[in-house]
Amino acid sequence: MSKHTKIGLGLAAIGRPEYINIKKEDIEQTEAVFQENAMQVLDDAYRFGIRYFDVAPSYGKGEQFLIDWHNSRHYPDVTLSTKWGYTYMANWELGYAGKHEIKEHSLSKLLEQWQVSQVLLPELKIYQVHSATLDSGIFTNTEVLEELHRIKKETDLQIGVSTSGANQVEIIETALGIQVEGEALFSSFQVTYNVFEQSTFKILKTLLSNNKTVIIKEALANGRVFPNENFQNYSAAYTYFNLLSKHYNVGVDAIALRFIIDSLQPDYVLSGALTSLQLQDNLKALTFQLTSENIHQLQIFASPSKAYWQERSALAWR
Repeated sequence: MSKHTKIGLGLAAIGRPEYINIKKEDIEQTEAVFQENAMQVLDDAYRFGIRYFDVAPSYGKGEQFLIDWHNSRHYPDVTLSTKWGYTYMANWELGYAGKHEIKEHSLSKLLEQWQVSQVLLPELKIYQVHSATLDSGIFTNTEVLEELHRIKKETDLQIGVSTSGANQVEIIETALGIQVEGEALFSSFQVTYNVFEQSTFKILKTLLSNNKTVIIKEALANGRVFPNENFQNYSAAYTYFNLLSKHYNVGVDAIALRFIIDSLQPDYVLSGALTSLQLQDNLKALTFQLTSENIHQLQIFASPSKAYWQERSALAWR
């Protein structure tokens, strides 16, 4: 049964005015409006029963918004997770031409970002390497791995990795092999898995059977699950989404989320909602269950991983 999967809220879209997404809904792109919206969505999420909140320093003001909300609400029953290793560069500049996020998996970056993130303790339960890759040097940097181990020992945090790209499986396998002082360092994995990108299915099932924490991100494929004439390669999927949407009387977003819940049963699947309305629509995923025939049909729509990630890298920040 999939009853144990919880929907969490990821703040990637809430904390900054532009993100890699095909948005359904826009709000005024000022810091003041975004802060007000963030507080509203966080309050509503809690009211709707969400207790897991995920953020990163590179999500614009997202981490600060979560800190401000947490400090003012003092909910002891929330589980918070954040990351380190990326820096937000766009500085709220609309149409920013450079890279919006810069990766740096160095000891100095870890120490700098942990200094801020640790204020979320003790509700902070998971601390993740943001988009760990084989070429970022994270898995061979003894200083960094030892510091993460020290943080783990001092705080009882789960140390995790988030992954992206066509070689997610290889990254997860590498992370699983990392030990410090004779014990495995990483016990949490935040991974992209959705109707169109299913390459991680087997290894995620293995992680779950070994009691690792599995968090699924990009459940809506950055908005590509919604009918879009620019993606003719998904036309058959769009037709079937529409059929299921009518049958279960929910939006396509709820179908996409439910597919993850029913096919994988992860610990958490993240809603990337920008507004409370979107979040309410996402939460309708908890009101029904797909049949095994539905799941099998949706599994057929998986794209080759390399093609999926090439397509994603071509999406505009907007």
